[in-house]
Amino acid sequence: MLKNNLKIAWRSIKKQPFFTFLNTFGLSVGMAGALLISLYIYDELQFDTMFPDADRIYRINSDIKFGGDARKFAVSPAPMAEALKSDFSEVELVTRFRTQGSALVRKVDAKANVKEEQTTYVDPTFFEMFGISLLAGDSKTALQNPNTLVITKTAAEKHFGISNAVGQSLLLNNEETYTVTGVIDDLPKNSFLREYTLFKSMEGFADAKVVNWGSNNYNTFFKLIPTAEVADMQKPLEGFLGKYVIPGVQQFLPGITEQEFKAAGNHLIYSTMLLSDIHLNSNLVAEMSANNDRQSIYILSFIAIFLIVLASVNFMNLSTAHSLKRAKEVGVRKTLGSNKNDLIRQFLVESGLISLLSMILALLIAVLVLPLFNTIAAKEIAIPFVNPLFWLIILSSVVLLGLFSGSYPAFFMSRFMPVKVLKGGGPSSAGGGNIRNSLVVFQFAISVFLIVSTLVVYQQLSYIQGKDLGFSKDQILIVKDVYTAGKKVGSLKEQVTQLGFVKNATLSSFFPTPSNRSDSTFRPKGGLTSQENALSIQTWGVDYDYASTMDFKFVAGRDFDKNFGSDSTAIIVNETAVKLMKTTPKEAIGLQYSNDFDSDSPDFYTIIGVVKDFHFDSFKEEIDALSMRLSANANAMAVKLEAGNFENSISRIEEIWNTIVPGEPFNYYFMEDSFNDTYQSEQRLGNIFIIFTLLSLLIACLGLFGLAAFNAEKRVKEIGVRKVLGASVSQISMKLTLDFLKLVGIAILISLPVGWYVMNKWLEDFSYRIDIPWWIFVLAAFLAILISVITVSYQSIKAAIVNPVKSLRSE
Repeated sequence: MLKNNLKIAWRSIKKQPFFTFLNTFGLSVGMAGALLISLYIYDELQFDTMFPDADRIYRINSDIKFGGDARKFAVSPAPMAEALKSDFSEVELVTRFRTQGSALVRKVDAKANVKEEQTTYVDPTFFEMFGISLLAGDSKTALQNPNTLVITKTAAEKHFGISNAVGQSLLLNNEETYTVTGVIDDLPKNSFLREYTLFKSMEGFADAKVVNWGSNNYNTFFKLIPTAEVADMQKPLEGFLGKYVIPGVQQFLPGITEQEFKAAGNHLIYSTMLLSDIHLNSNLVAEMSANNDRQSIYILSFIAIFLIVLASVNFMNLSTAHSLKRAKEVGVRKTLGSNKNDLIRQFLVESGLISLLSMILALLIAVLVLPLFNTIAAKEIAIPFVNPLFWLIILSSVVLLGLFSGSYPAFFMSRFMPVKVLKGGGPSSAGGGNIRNSLVVFQFAISVFLIVSTLVVYQQLSYIQGKDLGFSKDQILIVKDVYTAGKKVGSLKEQVTQLGFVKNATLSSFFPTPSNRSDSTFRPKGGLTSQENALSIQTWGVDYDYASTMDFKFVAGRDFDKNFGSDSTAIIVNETAVKLMKTTPKEAIGLQYSNDFDSDSPDFYTIIGVVKDFHFDSFKEEIDALSMRLSANANAMAVKLEAGNFENSISRIEEIWNTIVPGEPFNYYFMEDSFNDTYQSEQRLGNIFIIFTLLSLLIACLGLFGLAAFNAEKRVKEIGVRKVLGASVSQISMKLTLDFLKLVGIAILISLPVGWYVMNKWLEDFSYRIDIPWWIFVLAAFLAILISVITVSYQSIKAAIVNPVKSLRSE
């Protein structure tokens, strides 16, 4: 029986190539989109799960409010690791990371450096904690001694090969010599360690041994014993404030108690986070790598479901539209003895076969567009063709989708009455109109919602791009690693500044776009022993030309000036810092503050200027308090260029670099690009929205096209009568089109409030955001109406120009 059903189904599919193509194409587009999204979501959910015992590995987070600043950190103090081991019998292992950013690396006998983008100090327990095996070397001794390091396979091949790596010496940043004691495989692309290539022994890092509970710089991970529960640790962790932190603070604030600390509105809460939860649930200060957020996964999951449902709805509408041409077939089958169940089975086999063909086409589409999708999503996803589970899911999806998509058409067509359909009048009264109309409303409601979402995302991105940041990011070139010039760094800046196309240049390690960050606790002169006077303020080291290069606006006071020798102990603060001081910009000038509490006679900084607040964090964050002071230490140089041929400008600067620092790599980026990188996840989300909004519109239009065809054929005699009575083609076309515009109108009324609510929720993540403008909803509605009119007009005009003699002939 199944063989017979398949044979008939195949004949039926070949007999109606146009509708088969529309059905197959619509389903395959939805399937391909859902498949790509599913692979993306699976990759995101698998982050950091590849490590053995990942379900027992946790990180310590720090939620700190002090000195008027409240921030949540992915790091904790250096002595936290030892406290975890001594205070908790549940803890099996502890490992710390102290990230160092990039490093210039070369063999001791080589002349040219190679840049490694991410390096970190790490404890010797690193390998056991994360179950990492060494390709060369011994994991038990690899990081036991100072000035030793382990490198990844790629880094080893870059410098001297895997087999020859162990025992070799590397010079880091032209200063420190390290011995390679091990080589590990490249770390997975979906792990928090994916960007790290050099792991230096923590044994040689002096700061790691200092018992300082006031400095949070270490990403601290611990592994529980199999029988332990992490919830049992939370209450004792809360006790660390009184047990460890307050005694440490009392060195600087004698007599302070835990009660006084909390009474001043401060708090310090240590908490735990499961390793596999970090990627989608953590966007704290000092993350080891960029994370995503769970909200985007929910959004993409809904889009994938919408695509499948839209494709199925499209199939239903097209199938019911074509059912009129098969009405007599159903009547003949019933007359010859076929019962309702036989017909349902036959039509479900047909839908299953179309579903199978669609899946084959969907896999082909997915393979073809996967490279583009990976580029947009910043992924390295591959379709797991060799995984049996993948094929089981694919085949199950084919069956389920065939049943779901074909169920309504099967039951719809199996209800045709032989007496009516064989006379030619049955299908027109077959019913089901409300269901078909509801499906079209659903399709367009989803499409309009996606249009609104896309427009809002891009409006927010446009707002970010166009908002006054408080500094100039355009045409600023950042030259990295200038510390390699040593004492010649001043000469480097001077020679670059003399180039005709250079407006200005400045040396610093701190920039408004992602760069170094350093917090300090300041107290005013005369209030060093009072925690109420403590202010948590970021401290940036800059030179005399920093403010002018960045084009900061001064609201009070002045910039640093070489003519004032006292400026070596001066600071410039922003408006937010002044607010923390509870004064005004003018009154702040001349106030003295210190962040030195280790000596009996601390150095004080005098405020000489107040700059207008500028954005140096994501727009999701409020602007923090900031201070700038003169410093000779700099990792980079910012060069303000004239508009023109940037390629030639960069080439000229590189020539100077190669003259002053021969053999060192010339690395640079534009500040505007760095600013844009901060919002990569939002830009990716916007691009994904555009792609799948277009797909949903395509599928919705196919469904509307099918319903228009069904409606036109169903009302062919009505159209003939109207033409005989004098109706024009335009009047008939308008009549048919308006019927569908009513459905689109209902869809718009449903989707616009939902779109407004959902996107307002999304915008709540931004401290600086747009108010959704009214024209977005008008534009979304207009686009939906325009697309539907274009889609329906073909069928409406086609039906309106038919000769009424042909349509009324059977009467």
